[in-house]
Amino acid sequence: MADTALSARRMPTPRLLGWIALHVVVVLGAAVMFFPFLWTLITSISPGVGLTVTPALWPDNPSLSAYETLFTELPFARVVGNSLLLAVITTLVQLFTSSTAAYAFSRLPFRGAGVVFAVYLATMMIPLQVLIVPLFVELKTFGLLNTYLGALLPTFASAFGIFLLRQAINQVPRELDEAATLDGAGHFRIFWTIILPNIRPALATLTVFAFMGSWNSFLWPLVVLRTPELQTLPIALASLQGQYTTEWDVIMAGSVVSILPMLALYIFAQKYVIQGVASSGIK
Repeated sequence: MADTALSARRMPTPRLLGWIALHVVVVLGAAVMFFPFLWTLITSISPGVGLTVTPALWPDNPSLSAYETLFTELPFARVVGNSLLLAVITTLVQLFTSSTAAYAFSRLPFRGAGVVFAVYLATMMIPLQVLIVPLFVELKTFGLLNTYLGALLPTFASAFGIFLLRQAINQVPRELDEAATLDGAGHFRIFWTIILPNIRPALATLTVFAFMGSWNSFLWPLVVLRTPELQTLPIALASLQGQYTTEWDVIMAGSVVSILPMLALYIFAQKYVIQGVASSGIK
């Protein structure tokens, strides 16, 4: 802190003014971005509060009764467990399928690889709403409606994940593969001991995106999972809003609970996410 202040005093006046203006803009931007989260937290500990007025920065009678209601009167622990189960399985399977497919596209050239890769990337432009009906009919045919497997199957492959990891693998020097081949290593050993350790930032990035996509998914679980015991967190949060009256403190408590796992995951993987996005060529 002292070094920063000393360097600021040594700057010429125009540069100093620019430095101050930049930091003011950054602080204001951070405050604007942080305010909705602060509002959510304050509302969750303010019993009976509504959304028509901005709550005080610290409520007069803070209480955790909304969290108690959430976990005692509602099956919220089961809902959180459902979301965690689906998110963890989705993330692990996407890491496997995306990394192996990316290795094939990057290191195992075959006729038409560019066309296949382009077609696969084109699927990213097809919205889920277009696929809902055929996916529903397919799962109904196989008897997978209202099951965890039915909710998971469409999420096992990710075109974005393959693109991200292929870009990362392309930056790993091929000389490492050649040296390992001279030592008698096959594709599996090269993939496991050379490729994966060198693309850890991209793997961490995909972990965050895959977990977040599953954790926040609403439409597909709403269509597939019918019984309350299988509901996921976004569906449960939507069901908390009543037609005539709404307990906003309970809804905000549920929102805080839904934010915490993603916040913890991002804080843990933040360094790798930044490295992965920067090194994979995503603009």
